[in-house]
Order: sequence, then C-alpha cells, then structure tokens
Amino acid sequence: MKRVRAIRGATCCENTKDSITDCVCMMFNEIVLQNSLNAEDIISIQFSVTSDITSLNPATALRKGNVRINVSDIALFCTQEADIDGALPFVVRVLVHTYMEQFAVIKNIYINGAERLRPDFVGK
Repeated sequence: MKRVRAIRGATCCENTKDSITDCVCMMFNEIVLQNSLNAEDIISIQFSVTSDITSLNPATALRKGNVRINVSDIALFCTQEADIDGALPFVVRVLVHTYMEQFAVIKNIYINGAERLRPDFVGK
C-alpha cells in the first residue's frame, strides 16, 4: 500500500546558473534513481537555498535541466534558508513529497559537500 512519504536531499554548488543547474539535477536524478520514483507519484518538490545562492532558482534549474523524469506537472517551490552564523555556504536543499510503498526504505541524498549536513545519511 502506498502512502505519502518525504525524501530529503542537499547539494553544494557554485553561485552560477550552470553549477546550480548541474548540481540540482544531479541531486534530483539520484533521488529518483535511488528511490525508484516516477513523475506520477511525486506530489511536490520544495527547495531551499542559502542566502549566497542568487544566480538561479533551483526550481527553474530543475525544470530546464537534464532530469530523468518529466517535472512539468509537479508543483515546485523555493524559499530561502534561515541565515545562520557558521552555516555551510552555497547549499540547495530539497524536500520531495511522493507516494511510496509504506515500508519502502527512503534514501535521502546528500552530495557535493552537503554530506557534512547529515553524515548519518551517507552510505545508506
């Protein structure tokens, strides 16, 4: 039986359109692959960015980038992270709400230096 689940991820990137697009699409493609997702099951995708990411909205990057599944009918949203002293810079985080099997193991994806945010997820 499927139910609503949430998958997290994060990536670090440079503040350029190309880097944001490449890193966001790489992160999303890995989430799709590792969790066996399809477009019909994804409800929404929410991004957050640190205040130093100003060149491109990651939702735009995902829509225009090279991704494994069609995201054109999926609700996408982006917000800015709280600006915390000492926080890891140049980070894009994602929260994917999707229907998945109730007992499926969720694989959260942290890449490109963002592994420091959640070392407990690395290698799982």
